[in-house]
Amino acid sequence: MENGRGYLGVTPPISTGESNAREKEVTATLMEELRKQNTFESEEEARTREIVLGRVAALVKSFVREVSLSRGFSEAAAAAAGGQIFTFGSYRLGVHGPGSDIDTLCVVPKHVSREDFFEVFEKMLRETEGVTEASGVPDAYVPVIKAKISGIPIDFLMARLALSSIPEDLSLQDDNLLRNLDDRCIRSLGGSRVTDEILRLVPNVNVFRDSLRCIKLWAQRRAIYSNVNGFLGGVAWAMLVARICQLYPNAIAGAIVSRFFIIMYQWSWPQPVLLKQIEEGPLQVRVWNPKLYPGDRSHRMPIITPAYPAMCATHNVTASTQMIMTEEFKKGADIVDKVIVGTATWSELFAKHDFFHKYRYYLQIIASTGDSALQIKWAGTVESRLRQLVMKLEFVESLTLIHPFTKGFEQVSYCLSEAEVRSVAQGETNDEIQKRKKEDIEGKEGAGTVYTTTFYIGLAIEAKQPGSVGPRRLDISWPTTEFTKMAKGWDKFDETKMGIVVRHIKRYRTISDQIALIYSGISSALPDNVYDPGERQPKPAQKKRPKSVKVRLRPTLQFLCMLPVSPMLTCRFPPKGTGKSNNTSPDLPATKKPRPSYAIPETPPTYMLNTGTTTATATAVQISASAKSPIFTPNVQGTNAVEIKSPQLPFGENVAVATGGR
Repeated sequence: MENGRGYLGVTPPISTGESNAREKEVTATLMEELRKQNTFESEEEARTREIVLGRVAALVKSFVREVSLSRGFSEAAAAAAGGQIFTFGSYRLGVHGPGSDIDTLCVVPKHVSREDFFEVFEKMLRETEGVTEASGVPDAYVPVIKAKISGIPIDFLMARLALSSIPEDLSLQDDNLLRNLDDRCIRSLGGSRVTDEILRLVPNVNVFRDSLRCIKLWAQRRAIYSNVNGFLGGVAWAMLVARICQLYPNAIAGAIVSRFFIIMYQWSWPQPVLLKQIEEGPLQVRVWNPKLYPGDRSHRMPIITPAYPAMCATHNVTASTQMIMTEEFKKGADIVDKVIVGTATWSELFAKHDFFHKYRYYLQIIASTGDSALQIKWAGTVESRLRQLVMKLEFVESLTLIHPFTKGFEQVSYCLSEAEVRSVAQGETNDEIQKRKKEDIEGKEGAGTVYTTTFYIGLAIEAKQPGSVGPRRLDISWPTTEFTKMAKGWDKFDETKMGIVVRHIKRYRTISDQIALIYSGISSALPDNVYDPGERQPKPAQKKRPKSVKVRLRPTLQFLCMLPVSPMLTCRFPPKGTGKSNNTSPDLPATKKPRPSYAIPETPPTYMLNTGTTTATATAVQISASAKSPIFTPNVQGTNAVEIKSPQLPFGENVAVATGGR
């Protein structure tokens, strides 16, 4: 075994018993449900993926050859320079489904630069037959080129090794390959190295895959599957499932899924999740260690990659997203418990999220350009900075929870005038514009195409205090202004071509809400495109009031929100004058430093890092991370967190074993 103690992982298993008859029954029904949910790809799509990967492998070799020739290599030396691809992520783990992307690492020799990758290789991709999209995001934390080949989405990463050529039998397991590499190359290599290590560290790969397929589908349906937005990405979910598999080495998928929710709900964060002991290698590279690095001590839900150098895969998690995920673990545990006893079905676990029904107030962030290729890069840049907005909003006193949605909504609008262009870029559109086609604007003066990607953040606002009178004010001008400045700080930002707007909107509930919207300056509600057909609640019908009755409404909440607008499409907007919509308020300076709305515990939590020989302890002042804290499960829907009963493992199983406790 990996640790030489007869078991996989950093602690002994919680149970080595085999699954009982009931767990085998629910596992069979789980696999039936996963097939009904269309989580397995067809044989035809599997063959297409293999063909596409073969073409990609040849393209990478051609790319290295072309760059080598431009560096003065001979034809023979350029051909011998090589170039390899390695898949990782869901495809390499064997849990991908129809339409899933393929994470692909391109390994190149030392004379091929990252600039070559984003200039030469990206251009070669665009010119390749069957490629419908190809756009690079070189400034991402892990630089990537996103493409679609023969309908298969592929994310390309690049690692430049300190080798003059890339051999055909190259193995990425050798830690010495990391010598003399920059951080971006190390992170890029990490994806493939981590994926291979996960598969090596689980007791039963098939059980792991079945269990992970279930958890991935659940996380996607519940809208908590997104590393960039502060939730967990694919590798983090894989490591959590792998850890449960280590704790129950002889269990099957139904039992693993059941224990997963209970253990994750009860996990003593910020105690890290480890699949193996953290290795201190010989290279001068940073390894995750909260004892040494203050940044590592700030990680709220540390899930540590098993490949050297160990890194935290969940550094993006915020106070709010941790609350949301913990609430979902609890809900999942309740549903699976009912599945086990036969009072619920697996389909209930995969019910769609209620994000767009859950909150009354939302922030809408609109990134816009007039070019489809540029829009991919600009929207990706804005999305990568949304987590910073969430963290800043967490300092606003009146907000109890800030909930980012996990994906943006893309739209192409064909506008007949500059006024329509400005309106669409600021989030205002109508049925006429939405139904218009490209041919309807061709050859018409002042017409233009606007590409928009819209992101949403749900806001949970503390209840109005008893006895308080008058409208409440919610000042979020500082977070929104700072976020917009950060987005515009992108070195490729061009205000003549790109726009960004932040505005607050409301979900309609009652007729009085609609009237209050007008009074409070919130003129828009959630658009129809965020709902599935037939999902949206109908707007309340207008009722005629007797002429003798006078209605006076006072808004329950007034927003003070900076709504920045940038010119785009060769300065076609903002409109003349203020350049702001009717949702806009002046850019007022902050009168005081924002205060956290969450509690700081009196006793800082403790990290226990088992290094194999000694136990190192590091402390840090942390935001309260107790699953039982009232702030941890916000009263969004009127549920008091204190009344929630914690799900429990079967009798005789102790979750403390998973973290080395007693």
